[in-house]
Amino acid sequence: MANQEEIRSLVRQVLKEMDGDETASSSQTSATPSPGVCVAIGADHGGYPLKQKLAGWLDNLGYGVCDCGTSSTDSVDYPDFAHEVARRVSVGECQWGIVVDGAGIGSSMVANKVPGVRAALCYDLSSARNSREHNLANVLTLGSGLIGEGLAKQIVQTWLETPWGTGRHQSRVDKITAVERRYLKA
Repeated sequence: MANQEEIRSLVRQVLKEMDGDETASSSQTSATPSPGVCVAIGADHGGYPLKQKLAGWLDNLGYGVCDCGTSSTDSVDYPDFAHEVARRVSVGECQWGIVVDGAGIGSSMVANKVPGVRAALCYDLSSARNSREHNLANVLTLGSGLIGEGLAKQIVQTWLETPWGTGRHQSRVDKITAVERRYLKA
């Protein structure tokens, strides 16, 4: 995860580029990932084409990409792939996870069953920013039937680059974890 100074540097760079070239797109300006940052990515058959595009794009940005399947548009069950992405995040193999299905809802439900995972379905930049800053989301789910490739890339970039807000949000995330632990004991 980028530290505060890296984030400030990125903001200065973006503002500088905006002053010099108002046509520069946000997809051209991205934080350089830290060495070893791994993103697990998976999808069902409906999300497969978007997953492939996002995986290649993330790789080009310098992220380590762990493809958790599927490998075609042949019909499969989204819980299998959402679980695999969430598992890899839960055990620390990957820092973040992204799951793409038709609506993103089912994959979010599955991923949130895995201890230590805080999955968020995001459909715009505001929900992406909020899920990271306020909720410390570590898995992002997307609905390929609801958003296109361009918006998906903007959501992913915003989600990956938004820092955790700590402060007043920490106690709320602690409460989420406490609820999870209570039911793990049962």
